[in-house]
Amino acid sequence: MSMSTGERLLTIHCGGPEPIVPIADSMPPKGAKGIVLHFAKLAPHRDHIPAYRASLDPVEMERAARFRFDVDRERFIIAHGLLRKLLADHLDARPADLRFDRGPYGKPFIKGVDLRFNLSDTKDALVVAIGGEVEIGVDVETMARTVDHMAVGEHYFTPEEVEVIASAPEPKRRFLEYWTRKEAVLKASGVGIMDDLRVLRVDGAVNRMTIRHEAFVRHAAEVYHLHTWHMGAEHILSVATEIAFGEVAIHEV
Repeated sequence: MSMSTGERLLTIHCGGPEPIVPIADSMPPKGAKGIVLHFAKLAPHRDHIPAYRASLDPVEMERAARFRFDVDRERFIIAHGLLRKLLADHLDARPADLRFDRGPYGKPFIKGVDLRFNLSDTKDALVVAIGGEVEIGVDVETMARTVDHMAVGEHYFTPEEVEVIASAPEPKRRFLEYWTRKEAVLKASGVGIMDDLRVLRVDGAVNRMTIRHEAFVRHAAEVYHLHTWHMGAEHILSVATEIAFGEVAIHEV
């Protein structure tokens, strides 16, 4: 099938959802292979805000200053300070010494280092995903978040996805599963934000679609592999990469 200029095919493979239990230690063993997920609830980290703030670079500090409410500013500082700490532990460096370059849509990376990473935060928690040489995207959501899932779903999801959400035993949970999948793919691509999420179908085991968004066509891989997990009753997370991944462990920090 021929494709018009400015559009192409995308395939998304989806696995899960399934439960995952965090390992109660701060770091995986040195030399751990594959994808490592670090999960943190925000409340225990509030005492570390001064140290986290001191490690941020000017770009991060400027972004933190834009937040109108203290709770949002504190969440940003904890998330980005902890990201720096975790990356520094992987790289045997000091958090404040890390120098981030940023892609055309703001996704950070460390030049010259074969270490890909991504960060997601929600109302009460965050997840840092650290992998190898392949781009990675992660998104986490909490069931504690207030959302009109059917109204939002009508705007951002395909008719088939909306139907599945409406008929699910827990419609809000199914909504958040699909939402985190779409966000993880966009973050893996480096685009991060796209107006029409209905072009991304994520309800099947294998989903094939045509994409036309200029930035997404340019930066997205041809194939993404997604997996979704439940962490207890409250949190849902999805991870997207360009290649299929095996066993994943999540470490609570």
